Amino acid sequence: MKKLIKLFLIAAVVFNSAQAGAEIKLSNSNATPEAKALFELFKSISGKYMLTGQHNYPAARDNNTRFVTRVVGKTPAIWSSDFGFSKDGDKDSYLSRPDIVKEAIRQHNKGAIITLCWHAVPPTADEPITFQPVRGSATEPGKLNTVQGHLTEEQYKELLTPGTPLHKKWEAQADEIAKFLKQLQDAKVPVLWRPYHEMNGDWFWWGGRVGENSTVDIYKMIYDRYVNYHKLNNLVWIWSVDRPSTPIRKFTNFYPGNDHLDILGLDVYGSDFKKEYYDSLMVLSQGKPIVLAEVGVPPAVDIMEEQPNWASWVVWSGMAAPIVPTLKELVKNPRMLSQEDPAYWKVMEPFRKACGLPLLPLKKNLSVDFSGKWIKNDSKSTTFGGGMMSGDPPFMMVVEQDGSDIFIKKYAVSEYGEDQISKEEFSIDGKEVKSTSSTSGERISISIFDEVSKNIKISTVTKRNFGGRNMETKSSEEWTLKNDGKTLEVVQISTGGRGGENKTVNVFEKL
Repeated sequence: MKKLIKLFLIAAVVFNSAQAGAEIKLSNSNATPEAKALFELFKSISGKYMLTGQHNYPAARDNNTRFVTRVVGKTPAIWSSDFGFSKDGDKDSYLSRPDIVKEAIRQHNKGAIITLCWHAVPPTADEPITFQPVRGSATEPGKLNTVQGHLTEEQYKELLTPGTPLHKKWEAQADEIAKFLKQLQDAKVPVLWRPYHEMNGDWFWWGGRVGENSTVDIYKMIYDRYVNYHKLNNLVWIWSVDRPSTPIRKFTNFYPGNDHLDILGLDVYGSDFKKEYYDSLMVLSQGKPIVLAEVGVPPAVDIMEEQPNWASWVVWSGMAAPIVPTLKELVKNPRMLSQEDPAYWKVMEPFRKACGLPLLPLKKNLSVDFSGKWIKNDSKSTTFGGGMMSGDPPFMMVVEQDGSDIFIKKYAVSEYGEDQISKEEFSIDGKEVKSTSSTSGERISISIFDEVSKNIKISTVTKRNFGGRNMETKSSEEWTLKNDGKTLEVVQISTGGRGGENKTVNVFEKL
């Protein structure tokens, strides 16, 4: 056995040495300049650096990333998310997809690298579905409506056969995700795309199949659908496997060939970073980059020294809190690159130039921070005039500021129904921001930060239907921090509705 392993390693060295003189290219010859630059970035850091990364739940925007930034002191280089599958209100909600695209664009512009996956819906079900079978519900394979579970052999064969009902259903589901990836392509955002992850495992409906009608077939099928049919040229394809914990799960059983992948990814939980996994992927890679696509705990320094070609790792959502001390130590290592590291700014230069973005580090736009949980002080708040306000005034606001971007969650008591929770966001760059909600209607806002007065000035036009009448309200707001940042004063002047002008001064105290 030892002799076989030795021969295997010798073959790996010889093979990769031969590849050293060959140009390693993307699998898609029509890839966008941005995708090519992203691929070149990963090639350039392989063996030198590892990018830190954090996954964010679909409905979480960048909450997981911001948590790590706050407790660790550095911002993960990679922003990761998933296109979701579950019902409205759930952390994995499929209805979060428009917000995921918006956040991916924002993260790309501010300096992160974007990676996306999808816990795909089986073609036997419609969205939303659950992750695992719900206790007491039908669990027969023919009625599979969860991410985890199995299709029958007949169903899987039908899925892979063009023209059949299940294949057409699969096409419609894949096309739905393609729409959002196309939006990112139009925004010139390249994506590390990781479909059918952990495909050598048998826990997800797409995985664990070898031979005829295999998991390799469905991976090649989505590759063809996206590259050749949808012309999605902004994708850098990550072929993603789990550890080969059983003989059937060995990597070669699920390897589609390097003409269908750009980066090879491994998911590792339980700190199971065996050298044999690394060596196997290095052989299959033929010189292409390898990454740790998902981890519960990143590899220790001694593992990284023994396995130097891992180009990145991404901690899965909800797993960062228990390992904060570990993360704090790891980001001190000069090989670990986070967004605050000058070495990260340097390796990102060619990529940012290819994307037409300013080089890092970006200038901080606000010299004050409006973040916090703010409770309205009724005794200090006043209202004048008889105009129609654009909405019920909030008794509490939760404000999150990320550079020039402001995210607000407002809690208001409504005279006409249940208490309302609404979300707003704006950026102080002077560009129009449009948003629509069931409570406040359509809003178009322009926001500017005044560096002299340290105020935020917001101009908004709101259109909504009130009692069957279409109404338009114009308002202006001025946000001012007082009392050493402990008090937030929001002065709003609103006109519209039944006419007249309404001025309110809402004073909030920071909790």
